[in-house]
Amino acid sequence: MAVLMKHRRHPAVAQALRSTVAATISYVVALHLSSEPAPLTAPLTALLVVQVTLYSTLTTGIRRVNSVVAGVLVASAFSALVGLTWWSLGLIILASLAVGHVVRVDEFVPEVAISAMLVLGVTQVANTAWDRVLETLIGAVVGLLFNSLFAPPVWVQPAGESIEDLSRRLRDLLTRIGSELGEHTPVERAAARLHEARRLDNDVAEVDASLRQAEDSLRLNPRVKEGLLHRLVLRTGLDTLEICVVVVRVLARSLTDLAKQRTDQPLFPDDVADALKELFTHVASAVESFATLVTTQVSANAEEAESKLAAELDAAAQSREQAAQLLLRRVQEHPGQWQLHGALLAEVDRILDELDMEHRANRLMEELDRSAREQRERFPMLDRFRQLVRGDSA
Repeated sequence: MAVLMKHRRHPAVAQALRSTVAATISYVVALHLSSEPAPLTAPLTALLVVQVTLYSTLTTGIRRVNSVVAGVLVASAFSALVGLTWWSLGLIILASLAVGHVVRVDEFVPEVAISAMLVLGVTQVANTAWDRVLETLIGAVVGLLFNSLFAPPVWVQPAGESIEDLSRRLRDLLTRIGSELGEHTPVERAAARLHEARRLDNDVAEVDASLRQAEDSLRLNPRVKEGLLHRLVLRTGLDTLEICVVVVRVLARSLTDLAKQRTDQPLFPDDVADALKELFTHVASAVESFATLVTTQVSANAEEAESKLAAELDAAAQSREQAAQLLLRRVQEHPGQWQLHGALLAEVDRILDELDMEHRANRLMEELDRSAREQRERFPMLDRFRQLVRGDSA
């Protein structure tokens, strides 16, 4: 218990504590309202309904109640026609699964068949059906009220930490790549850097899962103001980092190809390698500053992060021009690898463009406009009501 309280802010621990309390309360309530001696359906429903966010709790609760009621209705209809035999059991499972898809309970489609089988398998179908529906409603209501009265935490901080961790790993990879450009790089080492880049690409999916949880925690949460803006800031920030990860993977591939051609010499001469190392250092710092900017909630810290990002982008642009001039002279002297040199600069340009603050501001405004447009299209009556309240013309 001490360990749970120590880590109670962790999503898994918070989910365990909240589900346990809600399930226990629903069982106590069901003992007083249901005729069953052990109404375990109520705590089971509460356990499944109470989610880590209020939004997912509401949507899950509605689908779970629908699935149980649908299963009970199917069982009641079958019990009036046939008893419990092997063929009727198979038929009721098939019918329940079909009904589950019709009523759109999503992941709770098997619950329709489970409810139908449990109800059909008892003698007093009518009483059991009513008790099961009642217990399900008790569990769902208790779960919904529990998460409404005790709003779940906002999981923005864990999502922000995941984004920052991804940016740090990307920064470290860029720094290591830059430090090795003036050395003789065996193909195996270059391939190892490419493997690291691919692993980062796969890690984006884990960060995306953490961000989806944060987005759900902001929906319908009374603790949060401007939840849409917070969601879009984090989402567009992760999208930008994902593009940067993909570009770095392509960059690592280009350097691996270059290492295959230069098996007995450094990837670049000393002057070019020093310029590229400086460029990669500024790009790596810009990536980290960008992540800090999109995950910062305090305005003063956000201004500091924005200033630091602007400085790193300016320094990277200057280093990029210097490296481009040096590469151009080397290509004129040795034109054999001009495609790889050009690709290297193009990939760096793509990262700098994605991190550009004006580009990010435009992207954020586009997402805000798109979300507002989708909201109006999805709820036209609500939009009409808002226009009437504001006194806008129809």
